[in-house]
Amino acid sequence: MPSSDDEITGLLINWSNGDQAALEKLLPLVERELHRLAHSYMRHEDPDHTLQTTALINETYLRLVDQKRVKWQNRAHFFGIAAQIMRRFLCNYARDQNRAKRGGRAIHVSLSSIAIMASEKAKELIALDEALKKLALVDERKSRVVELRYYGGLSVEETAEVLNISPVTVLRDWRYARAWLHREIGNET
Repeated sequence: MPSSDDEITGLLINWSNGDQAALEKLLPLVERELHRLAHSYMRHEDPDHTLQTTALINETYLRLVDQKRVKWQNRAHFFGIAAQIMRRFLCNYARDQNRAKRGGRAIHVSLSSIAIMASEKAKELIALDEALKKLALVDERKSRVVELRYYGGLSVEETAEVLNISPVTVLRDWRYARAWLHREIGNET
């Protein structure tokens, strides 16, 4: 039985007010959407990525439950924060895999090009993350639009709801941000 947005929003608000029973009721209701969100992120990763979707969900869940200062506004706010946590976790994971002390810059010798492709994918993810940070300095909202649409897999309407802006503004920001990021990443290479 699908849950209503109002039910999820009510549980989020109760949880923000310290009701731990609300958290226990909330988790089964948001689990499917968290899985969809994590799957969307993992779609952008190499197929042989060592991190599984379930591990990303678990890491996100642990960080969400640990959010003490957040006053949840609604379902969209919750999933916007979840998308941001997933992006940060994947970027940190890619950086850790690429560190010199872990052999990240070593030349991989293998029978296939999978290891090299995974390294290139990690470099692309790091370059995109760095460019998004620069964009956030120029325009925080446009950076959030990219984060929610690209990493979170949110639709234009869902992104508009999370950011409390119109769908037309989301589309305009999305076009601008994509062009800006393309130029920025192109300058780095």
